[in-house]
Amino acid sequence: MLIKDIKNCEYFRVLDNSSLCELLQVAKDKEARCSVSSVSLAHAIVKPGETTLPHKLKTSAEVYFILEGAGRMKIEDETAEVRPGQAVYIPPNSRQCIQNTGSSDLKFLCVVSPMWRKEDDCFLSSTRTNLGQGKVETKNENED
Repeated sequence: MLIKDIKNCEYFRVLDNSSLCELLQVAKDKEARCSVSSVSLAHAIVKPGETTLPHKLKTSAEVYFILEGAGRMKIEDETAEVRPGQAVYIPPNSRQCIQNTGSSDLKFLCVVSPMWRKEDDCFLSSTRTNLGQGKVETKNENED
């Protein structure tokens, strides 16, 4: 049986400007005893006033499950407020970012299928993202 405890998870700063701990990546975990690479699970934290950098996962779908805090999610040209208890579906190859609009940490789970891979993550050039203040202009520098 494979059980991971968030208390033992090491956080690291990722390129999108959030702090992340990979709770479960079954294909990479030696204890899993299987070769399933269909899903990964991470715990993310965005500090008050911060916004993740616009990016997209080329081939993976993603679900954010909001645990704590308040935020504003942007997927392509749609923007919505998010709060604890809500799940947000992010289709593959969708431009996305999330902003912490509260006074405490915004904490959420990230479920990625197929599992997150560095080469699938595509960061988009942009000036400072200001969600809710008009359209954010982005250009994908990594597209073919």
